[in-house]
Amino acid sequence: MAPIADHPLRDMLANELHARPFPTLRAPCSAVFLAIKQPDDAAKRDRAADMAHLVALLDRHGASHPEPGATHYSGEIGRHILKWESHTEMVTYTVFTEGVSARPFDPADFDVFPADWLDAAPGVRITSAMIRVVPCVSREATRAEIDSWFVAESVAAARVLDDAGVIAGDFRIDPAGHLRFSLHVAPTTGVRRIGRIVQRLCEIETYKAMSMLGFARARSMAGQMGETETRLSRLVQAMTEGAQPAEATLGELLHVAAELEALVAQSSFRFGATAAYEKIVHQRIAALREERFEGRQTFSEFMMRRYDPAMRTVAATKERLLAMADRAMRAGDLLRTRVDVERSAQNQALLASMDRRADLQLRLQRTVEGLSVVAISYYAVSLAGYLLYPLAEALGLSKGMIMAAATLPVIALVWWMVQRIHKKLH
Repeated sequence: MAPIADHPLRDMLANELHARPFPTLRAPCSAVFLAIKQPDDAAKRDRAADMAHLVALLDRHGASHPEPGATHYSGEIGRHILKWESHTEMVTYTVFTEGVSARPFDPADFDVFPADWLDAAPGVRITSAMIRVVPCVSREATRAEIDSWFVAESVAAARVLDDAGVIAGDFRIDPAGHLRFSLHVAPTTGVRRIGRIVQRLCEIETYKAMSMLGFARARSMAGQMGETETRLSRLVQAMTEGAQPAEATLGELLHVAAELEALVAQSSFRFGATAAYEKIVHQRIAALREERFEGRQTFSEFMMRRYDPAMRTVAATKERLLAMADRAMRAGDLLRTRVDVERSAQNQALLASMDRRADLQLRLQRTVEGLSVVAISYYAVSLAGYLLYPLAEALGLSKGMIMAAATLPVIALVWWMVQRIHKKLH
């Protein structure tokens, strides 16, 4: 019996679930993270440029190249491990190094990305971070290091994955231009679990930064939306009061509706992406199973206070924009209905006027027909008289008697012929 045929995409779809494994890390170690994005239309970018930029970095270390069209890569570059991923709007580079620098969050750790290579990047930095992974010696030592490494006003810290470690970060950009995160690892925590925690910290920061682009878009649109909403309200009020002709109001309303549709088209992708990124941020935080550490705010509490309001602003802006577009559409439908009613009334008046003119034309036509019967009859009687004159002498009648005798029959014949022609034409 021949084996059943596989779907052409079966292997690719199955392997996709295992294509991006978590790194395996041992404490102490460090990670530097970089996300690069095209400033505009990043989803439509030339991905070949991203691949060429990666290959340029690999060539500096004599490392092997990824396969053509690859969306992820992992390999050694010198004494470091590089993990590269291509996403819908960005590419991310994460470099893992055994051991930690003597100076916590030393900017020199980021030198693994050469300056000239960074300058040639096909895009701009959307975020970068440094993650310091160290063994947890004691709660007191962990607390002291967190206090010295981060800004106290905004630091978030939590015990994660059933006390596998303590994560901390303040989500602030340090003088070197990077965000800082730390992971204090419990002695019994395995290398794969450490890798998962570090990976989730990178993802939380990446998708947080990407989703905040939606907030920037919403804030930049606020002024234009306010002006458009004022114009829309004025036009709706003009509809109610009848302050200007309906057709003029309709023209202005259609212009406002077109502006709103343009705003919807320009922002729909960004707002949709923001909602997706927001869900990923909360999912990654939930996967860490946070518990409070030393009474400090957790990552989820930090996001609730600092991040969620921005996301609600994006959602509210999207709803407001769609509501304005719907409002403009409904107002346009009502105004078009009014214009149609007014035009219908005008058409009815025009038809009534045409009916009156047609009636007058009919009367005039009948008058002309009557006059034409008289005129034709006059000439017909004259012709008949000429034809009958020779008989007048034979019958002993005068010409007047002959003309009188022929008049009525000729008139009747002419009238019958005119009526018959009239019926054929109608």
